[in-house]
Amino acid sequence: MLTVQITGADALQNRLANAPAAIQSALRAKAADLAERLRKHVTDDKLSGQVLQTRSGALKASITAEVDDDGGQIVARLFSAGDIKYAAIQEYGGRTAAHDILPDKAKALAFLVHGAPVFAKVVHHPGSQIPARSYLRSALADMGDQIVAEFRDAALDALNGAAP
Repeated sequence: MLTVQITGADALQNRLANAPAAIQSALRAKAADLAERLRKHVTDDKLSGQVLQTRSGALKASITAEVDDDGGQIVARLFSAGDIKYAAIQEYGGRTAAHDILPDKAKALAFLVHGAPVFAKVVHHPGSQIPARSYLRSALADMGDQIVAEFRDAALDALNGAAP
């Protein structure tokens, strides 16, 4: 008769039972870390001259990172929060409609044409074709390989360290 005894089976079973929670926790922490680093890449690089120059700082200040965890799925989002009307057209490009430009703080608009001052009560703008100037998608592309590698490493470290 053959007798087999497995040493450590209970410890292995406990370790595997704890692995999903350990992995979930590690991935949630890694997602928060990476989302913040991606947000900083957007604000400190992409919106500071790499893609767009800062004018008012409103777009840069609106960039927000969030991580949601419903227990089964971890979602990290990076987006422009608030009422920044030009955020999407800068990211994706597009066309603005023809519109009139009217003065709001004076009786006339003032601008230069070929170095000479011009005053007008209204300017009929024909609309503009705005090229895509991706600051979010390009930042994600910059960090994509790093993000995948760090998530993989975090999951493996959590699995290897899942204690009974």
